[in-house]
Amino acid sequence: MIGSGVFVSPKGVLYGAGSVAMSLLLWLLCGILSLFGALSYAELGSAIPQSGGEHAYLMFTFKPFSRCWGPVPAFLYDWIGVIILRPTMFAIMCLSLATYATQPFYGDCEAPLYVKKLVAVPVMILIAAVNCHSVKLTTIIQNWLTLVKLIAVAIITIGGFYVMITDGTTYIAEGFEGTSKDPTTIALAFYNCLWAYEGWNNLNFITEEIKNPNRNLPLAILFGIPLTTMCYILVNVGYFAVMSKEELVLSDAVAMIWGEKVLGVMSWIMPLFVVLSCLGAANGCLFSSGRLCFVAARDGHLVDVLSYLHKDKYTPLPSLIFTTLIGILMLIPGELGQLIEFFGFASWIFYGLTAGSLLILRKTKPGLKRTYKVPLFMPIIVVIVSIYLVLAPIIASPQMGYVYVVMFMLCGVLVYFPMVYYKYTLKFFGKITKYLQILFMVIPTNME
Repeated sequence: MIGSGVFVSPKGVLYGAGSVAMSLLLWLLCGILSLFGALSYAELGSAIPQSGGEHAYLMFTFKPFSRCWGPVPAFLYDWIGVIILRPTMFAIMCLSLATYATQPFYGDCEAPLYVKKLVAVPVMILIAAVNCHSVKLTTIIQNWLTLVKLIAVAIITIGGFYVMITDGTTYIAEGFEGTSKDPTTIALAFYNCLWAYEGWNNLNFITEEIKNPNRNLPLAILFGIPLTTMCYILVNVGYFAVMSKEELVLSDAVAMIWGEKVLGVMSWIMPLFVVLSCLGAANGCLFSSGRLCFVAARDGHLVDVLSYLHKDKYTPLPSLIFTTLIGILMLIPGELGQLIEFFGFASWIFYGLTAGSLLILRKTKPGLKRTYKVPLFMPIIVVIVSIYLVLAPIIASPQMGYVYVVMFMLCGVLVYFPMVYYKYTLKFFGKITKYLQILFMVIPTNME
């Protein structure tokens, strides 16, 4: 979870919140909301021990209601998730990495957006290559980069407290002064803050690859998310101990400015640590995103070749390459803030729907074996907040980006019936599939 968000999102959170204290409060509230969402997903994961996250849970919940319409929610999630959400998430993380990697070369000036994108694309290809090569290598890299993330968090936290002890608490003492009362800007602040917590549902995409998921999934969540929340709040206290609101809002590379003010000649270590942290987040994102694409294709919601595995390495190579290519396409026209808002709006439609599926299963399948049960108020709060996060920006400040998401979902319905329900396939798909099998050396998962 700890990755680009805590080094990029503080600007957007503070801009929407309006005050230091409200900003810190939002970081706490978003941590609690992420915990509620993750624990709700943990119950779904224990009752439905399948990879694919939202896809698996929506399919299991709604398919029994109707052979025709039941799979539609899961398909729409696949349609949005595979083509928009997960590639956009991957693109944002790599663009964040590029922001910190390029900024030291431009001094006080902002690095050009095209330069950041030219750096981000090779990074995306490199991460994809590692994920395609080996699951073991991917997880080893992830473990080491997790240590780097925690070191970066510790440096900012300790440095911030040192400044407060020696120079006082001028900026933090502003409290709630200037707090925004606009529900739209608060919603956008939530989007930026929740972006930093993205990844709370990543384990549910690889449930089939987790040892003893009924025990380890809830434990990982109960340990990981409170720890992450504490880290995020401490890091933001560290920022506000050193930087004014005006300085923070004007900077995309917050941690780098912080390093220049506190670390002096050693300020170069902050961009390095942040780049490695973003690399770890992007690596974990692609790892889980490839599994979503793989599971969706295995259930017939995407073309068959995306459900194939490499014959020797057993990695979902086609789905990883597909996610990377779409991520690069998403990166070309967008900039960081727009991508985060676009992602937040689309993702919370399905987070709320998935939390709602838990409530439906409690009613329709009370006898379903659940090794873990979450208190009902948690998924209810997730549903209510998701409704607010989706509707508030549309009502108060409609933008074309939100319209595009809704239109894209409607297009998904038009694709579902001929391609999935009636199983109509274009003749040349078979030839393309055979060619890709030979090119990538991949095989269907039902082959010995």
